[in-house]
Amino acid sequence: MKARNAENAVDVHGTVAEGYEAVRDAFAANFADRGDTGAAVAVHREGRLVADLWAGTRNPATAAREDGGEDGRQDGGEDGRGESTADARGERGADGTVDLWQRETAAVVRSASKGPAAAVLHLLHQRGQLDLDAPVATYWPEFKANGKERVLVRHVLAHRAGLPALDTPLTVDQAADGVSGPSALVAQAPLWEPGTDHGYHPHTFGWLVGELVRRATGRPFGRWFAEEIAGPLGLSMWFGIPATSEVPDGGVDLARLAEVPTPEPAAAAGLRLRPKLSVTEAYGDPESLTRRAFDSAGPRPYENDPVWLTAGLPGAGAVATARSLSRFYAALIGPVEPQPAASGASGASGGSGGAGAGGGRGPRHARRPHGGGRLFTPATLTQARSQESSGPDRVLIVNSRFGLGFMLHGPGAPMLAQGSFGHPGRGGSLAFADPESGTAFAYVTAAMQRSVTSDPRAHALVRALRGCL
Repeated sequence: MKARNAENAVDVHGTVAEGYEAVRDAFAANFADRGDTGAAVAVHREGRLVADLWAGTRNPATAAREDGGEDGRQDGGEDGRGESTADARGERGADGTVDLWQRETAAVVRSASKGPAAAVLHLLHQRGQLDLDAPVATYWPEFKANGKERVLVRHVLAHRAGLPALDTPLTVDQAADGVSGPSALVAQAPLWEPGTDHGYHPHTFGWLVGELVRRATGRPFGRWFAEEIAGPLGLSMWFGIPATSEVPDGGVDLARLAEVPTPEPAAAAGLRLRPKLSVTEAYGDPESLTRRAFDSAGPRPYENDPVWLTAGLPGAGAVATARSLSRFYAALIGPVEPQPAASGASGASGGSGGAGAGGGRGPRHARRPHGGGRLFTPATLTQARSQESSGPDRVLIVNSRFGLGFMLHGPGAPMLAQGSFGHPGRGGSLAFADPESGTAFAYVTAAMQRSVTSDPRAHALVRALRGCL
């Protein structure tokens, strides 16, 4: 199937079950009308894969370099937020073929990483290895310095710890080294009384969660996720790609993220893309808490940096296919169907979930079929999606709703229905589960538009999915 707009025409590959054709139509329209250049979407229903689609190019910035300069971006000021002129043509190899998105293409999903990261703490709680109501210092004694002795694990998950930004931002290398982030948080004083208010923790969430997992289990976060979740479920999903000196990309078919223009919405299109003036001002002011929080690691862009890819930071560094991210959420709420064995140089469905810190084999090896039982007990599911924070967000400025580590459905982060829980990623990615309908959804893109929690491409797909149920 091709997108309708001939200028941006792409072939949509994959399969949809009967009754879910509207998801395929909306996905094609994302390329024709909403500026997508390379992406994938997957849907599970009652543990069964009912939509598995991909299209476009893995490298949207290459076309931008042809049109917009060597770095693929127009002048964007000193904060590096200029938009690229990338289109859907993509990179051409020596044989003249376009570097197309494939079935096993995976991408950094930015803050959509936070959902799987939060699930690890819930599973440790479920297994009796971590108490969400205990002070963080119970597991990490040094953390209590500078007024943090009353910060609870629960506060970390609900973005109520008062630690969204650092007084001294870290470089990308420091952010990824596994030491500097936790050390900076030990030295940091809370910016408000912990537990009394909420504000999104873009980067510090990952260092907090990662260190808690290391202290509670003795394993690095990426290894724990690989061994306890990704491996058993057969996920092509990594917190730290399994890179080596011989195979620097770890055998992962990686998309390269690039900023692309956000099209203006058609009249009466529904979702308003232009942000409120207060939000625009907050992102534009280097001294605002918003900018300080998002700039705690930088300078941007860094999503394609090998250092970032191998570090696998829990807050923003997961690499995943849409199919595996959807399968992960499906497994949170119920059993998932077995996946067939696969092999081949282009990658295989159901990677072993290797991580930079010792996780499993790379994704190009043959695999046994993978099935999986439900990850969350009913009590853990209720705990994860019970509202902990709601209202004006000190960092995002707009209203936000959080359970324990997961964003909840609402105007600031629309999902399928009131009971949905998951997490968007800056630039467009989105993944969630809706227990009442037995549905899991994931959208992964390489084309980063100017969105943090509300992306028109993802929401067009969700609207189409809602009409299928």
